[in-house]
Amino acid sequence: MNGKQLKNSILQWAIQGKLVPQDPNDEPASVLLEKIRTEKARLVKEGKIKKDKNESFIFRGDDNSYYEKFLATREVKCIDEEIPFEIPNGWEWCRLKHMCSMQAGKNISASKIYDEKSVLHPYRCVGGNGLRGFTNIFNTEGHFAIVGRQGALCGCLNIESGKFYATEHAVVVNSYNIISSLFIYHFFTALNLNQYATATAQPGLAVSNIMEVFIPLPPLSEQHRIVSKIEELLPLVKTYERAQNGLNTLNVSLNEQLRKSILQEAIQGRLVSQITDEGLAQELIEQIRLEKLQLVKEGKLKKSALSNSVIYKGDDNKYFEKIGKTVIDVTDEIPFEIPVTWQWVRTKDIFQINPKNIAEDNCISAFIPMEKICATYGSEFSYDKVQWKTIKTGYTHFADGDVAFAKITPCFQNRKSAIFHNLPNGIGAGTTELKVLRQFGETINRWYLLFFLESPYFIDEATFKGTANQQRITSGYLENKLFPLPPLQEQNRIENHIKAIASIMSR
Repeated sequence: MNGKQLKNSILQWAIQGKLVPQDPNDEPASVLLEKIRTEKARLVKEGKIKKDKNESFIFRGDDNSYYEKFLATREVKCIDEEIPFEIPNGWEWCRLKHMCSMQAGKNISASKIYDEKSVLHPYRCVGGNGLRGFTNIFNTEGHFAIVGRQGALCGCLNIESGKFYATEHAVVVNSYNIISSLFIYHFFTALNLNQYATATAQPGLAVSNIMEVFIPLPPLSEQHRIVSKIEELLPLVKTYERAQNGLNTLNVSLNEQLRKSILQEAIQGRLVSQITDEGLAQELIEQIRLEKLQLVKEGKLKKSALSNSVIYKGDDNKYFEKIGKTVIDVTDEIPFEIPVTWQWVRTKDIFQINPKNIAEDNCISAFIPMEKICATYGSEFSYDKVQWKTIKTGYTHFADGDVAFAKITPCFQNRKSAIFHNLPNGIGAGTTELKVLRQFGETINRWYLLFFLESPYFIDEATFKGTANQQRITSGYLENKLFPLPPLQEQNRIENHIKAIASIMSR
């Protein structure tokens, strides 16, 4: 439970009579309602307010059902279905209009509002969100709950005391000096006034609707006890909320750091044990070479793709890269040590980068813009079904089994990436801000590849070009990135181990 939920629970307990004990000696709420009716009658007689043509009162019959009697027509109707919960003895159900009035303030020129209080401008000027400034006139005097009535401030609550000027954006809640204004303030908070706002571009508070809402009214003494208890508890709620927010932030941070550490450990060969019987990564490289040869023969791959580099460790413990007949020292490029069964390779040598699809124009395929790829550790995406002819040009191609990641900031850092699967007819296209990797045969575990792309080694070391708002990884960063390649069975064990950890973390 977060701080807001706890506060809402406290307020809900309050208006249901569950927050403080009842005192049988309290003057019942029915007396309050009678005092309010008497006061309203006096104000009507003096011409200060208008008579409510639909005046009514609520009572409980001998059958324990609730009824509402309309004074003008003498109509009586059962309202049991409108009563949301039972209330303690001494409380009364009433409509909001039975216990208070709500009246918007008056417009005032901005030129008459000053930033600072002075002898010439002593009165607070109150708008929908509280204090706007100070002025030399007032239109309200007393202790009132104030409700914002328009726009983003709709339903905003404040308390004002003394002499002040209420603007047209502030609704003054008048309880005729009979009902506790602080109780009204807290009750309105529990009521969630935003639910009564008009559903327009510029929301407005529908006061007429609010006035018809049923209110559980406690005795005045209990109102004071409720207010005291709420004001005792709210600072504790704030303390709890700060602690909860701090804990949530810490949990998120720890969770993030833990995920990063796990992925980094995985690609360094530290997450699972090595098993010699599982073979060598070099065997995968040979398999990839044979797959490439076959694709070249079939005309599906350019011959230039066969010119791979070979990275090896010399007798002097230095690393060298051989390209054709050229050998260079790449020791400074090696980011960390890997197990002896693993092999360093260039990403471009073991994957097809941004491959192309061939399909009929009317073939139904997947269209995936960037917003349909989730920014999270994992592989979550959705797609729209479209004809291939509408997306075959101007978009990045991919197919079932391909692994892709966003090359543009901040999507790159947010780890927008996915393993594409179950695409319509096995193909799709999408945002040009993707880099797509396709393996040769079944040589690389796709999840291991995804973990590599989401690892700190790949993310944190990236270099970018472009403007501040539109930066992309530099050309060749992916292609020339050193890839730590484990034996295939170990890749599979890494996948299973990380998924098991992720399952525990998500509980």
